[in-house]
Parts: sequence; C-alpha cells; structure tokens
Amino acid sequence: MESLKLLAPLAWRNIWRTPRRTVITLIVVSVGMSSILLFAAFLEAWAASSRDRTLTLLTGSAQIHAEGFLDDPTVKRMFDEPSGALADALQDSGISGWAPRLIVPAILQSEYRTMPITLVGVSPAHERAVSVLPGNVVDGNYLQDPADPGIVIGRKLLDHLKTRRGKRVILLAQAADGSLAERSFTISGAFAGDSAIEEQFVFVGLQVAQGMLGTGERLSEIALRVEDPEALGPIVERLRHAAPGLDIRPWKELSPLAAAVDETMGLMIYIWLWVMFVLIAFGIVNTQLMAVFERVREFGLMQALGMKPRAILGLVTLESGILVGLGVLIGMAAAVVAINSVTDGIDISFFAEGAAMVGAGTMLFPEIDPARIVQLSFVVWALGVGVALWPARKAAKSSPMEAMKHVS
Repeated sequence: MESLKLLAPLAWRNIWRTPRRTVITLIVVSVGMSSILLFAAFLEAWAASSRDRTLTLLTGSAQIHAEGFLDDPTVKRMFDEPSGALADALQDSGISGWAPRLIVPAILQSEYRTMPITLVGVSPAHERAVSVLPGNVVDGNYLQDPADPGIVIGRKLLDHLKTRRGKRVILLAQAADGSLAERSFTISGAFAGDSAIEEQFVFVGLQVAQGMLGTGERLSEIALRVEDPEALGPIVERLRHAAPGLDIRPWKELSPLAAAVDETMGLMIYIWLWVMFVLIAFGIVNTQLMAVFERVREFGLMQALGMKPRAILGLVTLESGILVGLGVLIGMAAAVVAINSVTDGIDISFFAEGAAMVGAGTMLFPEIDPARIVQLSFVVWALGVGVALWPARKAAKSSPMEAMKHVS
C-alpha cells in the first residue's frame, strides 16, 4: 500500500508528460470501448425482439401437445382438457397464463379463391394472457368468447382470398370421425402479425371448432407464458412429471431459429469484443513501447538510485492501468449517453423483411444493462493492462549501466 501511494502520483504525472500521446491513446480506448458496448446493446435488443416476438405471437414460453402432434398435426392427435396433477401444475405461480387451443389443417374458401390454412380454435380470455394477437386486430373485432360464431383472418390472407370483413367464407376440415366438416363463417376481424402468420392462421372460438370437428372437449395444444426465463426449465420439468404421457417442450425446442438467433447474438458480442480489443491492444502497446524507449535513461537512473525492477514494473503497469481505465470510463459514459438517446427505439422498418426472417420486429429498444457494461468494461481494462505488461517488463529489465549510455 505504501508503494502504491508513492507510485500513483508519479504514474499520473508521467501519463501527462506527453499529452498528445495520452489523448490519442484515450481516444483509441474510449472509441473501442463505446463501440463494444453499443454493439452489445444493439445485438441484445435484436435478440430480445426476436425472442419476444416468437413468445408473444403464438408460441408462448412453452407448449403442451399429445405425443406425435408436432410431427403429424391432425385432429387424431389430441388430449383431454387439463385435470388432476396437470391442472394443479398449471396453477404454478411462475405461469402467468395459459391458453387451450384446437389446431388442425383446413381449407378456407371465399367467393373467388380457395386457400390452405391452419385453423386455431381459441378461448379469447385465455389467449389474451399468452398472445398479443388479440390486440393486433386492425379491422373489426377479435372473438368475444369460445362460442363466438365469427372468424378472424390475417390481412394478407384476406388479400389472397379477395374478400373483406363482413363477407362470408366456407371452412372445411377433417372431423374426428374422418368425415369432411364444413361450416360457413362471417369474417369479424383482420389481424396483423408476421407475414407467415397472416397468411396461414385463422381463429375461431374454441367451442365452435370443437363442435364443428366433433372432438368433444379435447385439445390439440396448450400454450403457456412464463415471465421469468430462469423459471421456465423447472416449470417444464414439473409439467412433464405431472403429465408424462404428453409432449411438453420449451420455446427453444419449438422455435429453433429464434433460439439460434438468441444464442448467436451473445456469441457475436464476444467476437466483436476481441476484434476491437486487438485494435485497442495495438494502440496501447505502440504508445507504451514508445514511452518506455524514450525513458530508458530515466529507468536506469531510478535503478541506480535504488529502485528495484519490480517497482519499475509496477510503475509502468500502473500508468497503463490508469490510462486504459480512463479510456474505458470515457467509453462507458459515451455508450450510456448514446443508448439513453434512443429510449424511444430504433426503427428498422427499412429492413422489415430481413428482420421478419429471424422473427424480429421493426423496432429495437436497446437498454442499459449495468451488469453487462461492468463485465465488458472490466474485461477490456484487464486485457489492456495485461497487454501493457510487455512494455513494463522491458522497462524493468533495463540495465542501469546500459541505460545511462542510451541516447533518446
């Protein structure tokens, strides 16, 4: 501690002996640090957008199906409404909501065209606790209850069918007994979502779908919402234990593309960290080596006066630590200011089709994650000081006799 008190003022003075070189180093470190933090915030916002869009449209945090349904989603692969241990497990405090569904492939026919679609029978009250689609109706109204006689269709599907709200359509699907079920519906609303969802899915009341297909009270799917990502794994395990005969999977298994985006974004943050650190390291090593070579006589004199090599090593390392630390702090401050300036979100609608391919929305909302900022900043600082040890070792190894002969 005593040596630190002695070396710290000396290190601070030495840093500012060449202000131009110090300022250049600070710029290199701060720009690199801020770019790392901004890139991390942007990628995390992108991953969060993709993840949230996947979870809040139809997938939910996890889903329950009959065995084999995901491979063959037909009316033959269904299960009874939750009861007993499964019903109790669904009351877990970590589950914020769950929605029963009946899902079958079907045909939708308008006056002009016929399109293959996926029919989803829903309970509107339950659906609002899991999905944002009930709030995405842009024309007309969503279903009011499981017995609502209307049908809600995506905007793009309406265009393909050349029809509109208020018109009648014919729905055809295979019933539970193998016959062809047919029913006429009046379009009550049109919803907005991803292009694929708008073109593929139509929604009717759960009781209406069950009555049309003759399935009784059986279901094809239960989607559930879990707010805490850390609690999802244990909840899925409890559900599997409560219903061992059902296929219960978390969202990462149901939407591997969104899961891959989520994991890839985290990897890209550290790839960018190393790219920027290499550039920062060149700047640090270059400036510190120049400083060491210019001060060879000084280091020799210090050793001649009794300063030990390890003290010189500590002095140069301390100078580097202070210099890199200042650059990191400036970079942190710049990144925080930049992130705070876009709290209303970043509009990437110009890249809407590309964003939709990975399930992301058209608005990204970068956020300040104190833990992430501290983590990345410490890594950059520690690596920067580590790189500076090479010039510091060269300074510590200076021979007093040779150093006194050195000409700067």
